Amino acid sequence: MARMGSHAVPRFYSSEPLFGGVAPEVMEASLLRLAAENERYLSELPGQAGCCKESRTVEFIFLLAEKWHLDHSARYQAVELLERFMIKQVEQVPKEAAVGFVLRLVSCIQLASKLSLHYNIVNSNTALKFLQSLKYSYTKQELLESELAVLETLQFQINVSTPLAYIELLLEVLGHNGCLLPAKPLHQMCVQLLDFLYLEREAIYNTLLKTAIENSTPSELQVAKFLAVKEDFMLLAVGIISTSAFRTKSRVVEHLNCITGITSQSILEFSYAVLKHCPWQHHAKAAAEEIKLQKMESIHPSSATPRRAPQTVGLFF
Repeated sequence: MARMGSHAVPRFYSSEPLFGGVAPEVMEASLLRLAAENERYLSELPGQAGCCKESRTVEFIFLLAEKWHLDHSARYQAVELLERFMIKQVEQVPKEAAVGFVLRLVSCIQLASKLSLHYNIVNSNTALKFLQSLKYSYTKQELLESELAVLETLQFQINVSTPLAYIELLLEVLGHNGCLLPAKPLHQMCVQLLDFLYLEREAIYNTLLKTAIENSTPSELQVAKFLAVKEDFMLLAVGIISTSAFRTKSRVVEHLNCITGITSQSILEFSYAVLKHCPWQHHAKAAAEEIKLQKMESIHPSSATPRRAPQTVGLFF
């Protein structure tokens, strides 16, 4: 619930997800749906993908989400909504893409808060008060029109899956498949690492690219091809889980490979890239070097894309 003095409208609160209560057939259907959604988005990936995920924008959204007591899912959803809206704006009206950016950002947070079932809705009064504190002179009508503009530009398709949805479903599948992991503590670590990755996205993915191609100076073509890797939510999810579970020695990488078809090599490379930049996790640098040694044990062709076996997403029964 919102604290006293908060202007967000409180709703049902749940501090963490519940694991172990999803039927296998529902899990499998959800996993296949997310995999198909991910592949479809990657196949239609616009060249401007990632344009609104630079650190300052993400940090601004995260700080506002914290100020308004929104859950993590809402903050990631706001980032993804803003990203997709701005790409559409650039495609449709290039000259107007930067107009009212902060207003559009706030509108995306408002919409994301309305999609969340657990925390608070950011109402017009709250959003307007914040904008006025930044010396913007928007009216409530302009705020409502901004929300509508985002909705119409995205053709009302705003319930996009976030990386957290992939992570939570994969944790559920891992438990179903017999991978013994402390689900709740692992989930908490995954969320912390996902926040960190959103904030340090460029540095982490630059390391991943150089690691994958085994070259510190990637070509323009390799950088261009790597865009699909940066937007691959399934790869992001398995990488975050693998990194979070690294010290458990639970064969989680092998399980994730069997579930998603993403090779163990690609998962280890992702974990290495995250840990290489992680300043706060105990022994992160040593863990990164240990992963690097594991990675070097197998010989693989240089590539800028994750290796995966097609049509292998699923559960064990």
